[in-house]
Amino acid sequence: GLEMPVIGYGVFQIPDGETERCVLDAISVGYRLIDTAQVYGNEAGVGHAIAKCGVPRDQLFITTKIWIKNYESCKESVLESMKKLQVDYIDLILLHQAFGNYYKAWHDLENLYQEGKLKAIGVSNFYPDRLADICCHCRIKPMVNQVETHVYYQKEIDHKWNEKFGVQMEAWGPLSETRVKELIVNPTLVSIAKKHNKTPAQVALRFNIQRKIVIIPKSTHKERMSENINVFDFKLSHEEMEEIQK
Repeated sequence: GLEMPVIGYGVFQIPDGETERCVLDAISVGYRLIDTAQVYGNEAGVGHAIAKCGVPRDQLFITTKIWIKNYESCKESVLESMKKLQVDYIDLILLHQAFGNYYKAWHDLENLYQEGKLKAIGVSNFYPDRLADICCHCRIKPMVNQVETHVYYQKEIDHKWNEKFGVQMEAWGPLSETRVKELIVNPTLVSIAKKHNKTPAQVALRFNIQRKIVIIPKSTHKERMSENINVFDFKLSHEEMEEIQK
């Protein structure tokens, strides 16, 4: 029953010293979902922005992720993340990867969820076999699975399995971490973008949104942040979606 924005702002690889400014810029242009992680080393920067932004806490959707080395002390690490983020609850928390004792960590998250410290719990980078395994051996099923998916890595099988278990799929790297320069000149995306008076990047983001996938694009430039979130005034046709799927 928890509502989650379909687009958010990711802070992967942003230095902690620059994170506060970037998150404040993102919030100022309309982002309300902010995605960080313990291993990013910038939760404190996100916390400073949350404290200074002037937006009521209940209008923000804050996500962080538990790193593998903290699985054995998951509860303690969650409380430490809350301290860095300057919040008394976290909207969504994810196990970052399916390695180590993630069952123990998941049970801790279930308990913290039931205590009300976490509004939602989920996983990240869980392939279908790991997702099926944890869904079948838990009290509370993961609510979100954050994975890499974009026009060059569409993960249709993963998408089907997430839907099968009622898990919301979320895309990190929705513009591709390594092929973004190729993406913005891709002939198919360029052609479709011209029809809608949009950019190829906006078309790529819209593609995932229409697949009912939450996206968290990252940029350190305010004008690009604004461009990335401006994807709700057009719709790709069935034929355009099929062209991109090819």
